[in-house]
Amino acid sequence: MSRAEMERLGWDQCDCIIVSGDAYVDHPSFGPAVICRVLIDAGFRVGVIAQPDWRTEADFLALGRPRLFFGITAGNVDSMVANYSPNLVPRKHDDYSAGGRSGQRPNRACIVYANRLRQLFRGVPLVLGGIEASLRRLAHYDYWEDTVRGSILIDAKADILVYGMGERQVKEIAARLTENLRTDLSGIPGTCVTTHKKPEKCVELPALETVRRDRDAFNLAFRLWYGQADNPLGKVVVQKHGDRYVVQYPAPQPLSTSELDRVYNLPYTRQAHPSYRERIPALETVRFSITSHRGCLGSCTFCSLRAHQGRIVQSRSLGSIVREAEAITRLPEFRGHITDVGGPTANMYGATCVQMAAGRVCMKRECLFPERCPSLKLAYERHLIVLEAVSKVKGVRRVSIGTGIRFDLLDGRQGERYLRELCCHYISGQMRVAPEHVAPRVLAAMHKSPPEVYLAFRRRFLAAVRSCCMSQSRLFLVPYFISGHPGANLEDAVELAEHLVKVERFFIRQVQQFTPLPMTAAGVAYHTGKDPLTGKPLHVARTAGEKRLQRALLQLFEPKNVAYVERELTRLGRRDLLARIRRLKSRLRSAGTAKVRPSLSGELTG
Repeated sequence: MSRAEMERLGWDQCDCIIVSGDAYVDHPSFGPAVICRVLIDAGFRVGVIAQPDWRTEADFLALGRPRLFFGITAGNVDSMVANYSPNLVPRKHDDYSAGGRSGQRPNRACIVYANRLRQLFRGVPLVLGGIEASLRRLAHYDYWEDTVRGSILIDAKADILVYGMGERQVKEIAARLTENLRTDLSGIPGTCVTTHKKPEKCVELPALETVRRDRDAFNLAFRLWYGQADNPLGKVVVQKHGDRYVVQYPAPQPLSTSELDRVYNLPYTRQAHPSYRERIPALETVRFSITSHRGCLGSCTFCSLRAHQGRIVQSRSLGSIVREAEAITRLPEFRGHITDVGGPTANMYGATCVQMAAGRVCMKRECLFPERCPSLKLAYERHLIVLEAVSKVKGVRRVSIGTGIRFDLLDGRQGERYLRELCCHYISGQMRVAPEHVAPRVLAAMHKSPPEVYLAFRRRFLAAVRSCCMSQSRLFLVPYFISGHPGANLEDAVELAEHLVKVERFFIRQVQQFTPLPMTAAGVAYHTGKDPLTGKPLHVARTAGEKRLQRALLQLFEPKNVAYVERELTRLGRRDLLARIRRLKSRLRSAGTAKVRPSLSGELTG
């Protein structure tokens, strides 16, 4: 990260320099660290410019000119999501910056960094990557400007964009540039480039100019792209931007178990760079966690995982996970608790089917929606074996599942046993699940299971807690809910409020308010008012007033919210909903203090 460090290593020049919007943390949960370690493992000399001051040139010049390329990423989070709340208010805290300070990365960090580097280092290839690049690779709706923006590849004037998990792509780019700095970078799976000539045998999306003025064309473009997005056997996707074409090549083949093992067993220090004098908050939550797999079978419309990690679950071997646990026990700060062994969803470890085993996904059906695919094979016994093996590593006193659990997979005899084992041995106080809503039509719009599936799971969870001879005060369920998702109207929000009072009997201090992320189905629906996959019209809470009202309904434990809800429903003439809220208000008053539950932020509320 400095010229002095280069000199100590005897380097006169870096091969590759990664420019990141995050503070640099050498941990496998941080994308820039993984890419750096993979490149070093491949024999390249790698430098890092972390959170450069984009208003001056000094930070960008610190390591000089790289021999091969600059790799540019906004970091682990899209810079606009990192910088603004769902209500478009600047955030006061940034978990990926030293001391949690905000304001350390610019808006649209990839574009800003790329334009600065192009000015300073003409002729050096620029490679975009990370989640900001993945979710903005083609024309997309931008919530922060309330408009359709073109591909970030065009705006950044970069040479190539890596989407998804980029280990294979970045090694291929480095290898090609090693052979010839003027080489053609086209045709690499998992990348996008620009060209003036349209490729043959491609899926052409409506042009940028068309989707900007026609929302039905925007939906069509998303629908055409969605079928190819995460399939290694998909077709080349092309979208015209002015006189150029943005070309997306199919997703790369998933990493094999041995390849994934190699990535995660590289010698990460699991520390922030020693130049930092303050802690990086994001590191503290994952320092002693282990990633056992990547990819997600779900197709939740609001989530970016499908566009970034894909649906094919890639799992590590038992030996690799145990070796990482052994490495963690040697850290001086370790006190015996492995805080997580999981992935995007913990209980998808080892999941597969015939299609996934062949390195592809179904083009015309989802894995879990509208119902679970009968070809899907889960691997709960394997996951329990992994958890048990990690718990037996010398120096480990406790192993927990810190990531969420997909509750709609926990049925049948195998699922019942798995749930009971988790409750008895591997859940540290809270089991996190994500029903997201309780209204059937909203859940359908989200591509989530119907409400009775969650209610049945809730009963099984309570039975599992009792079977472990534990009280619910020691182990309880933490369900996540979203307000303001496309398809949710005021009746649905009131139904969710009733569920919280009557069934959950608690409220959350911070509500997860819907944010329309680029290139997600829900983000497209927010812009067009229609489900992009079916064309069905959806109610969209667009105004600040309705968003605030739906959110307030989830927080009726605060008197100011009750008063606000009553006032707004009276103004809207919704006497039917007002009567339901007053009954809830009466029920809350007679029930006294509700049970204590953690909120999404970890705070406690009565």
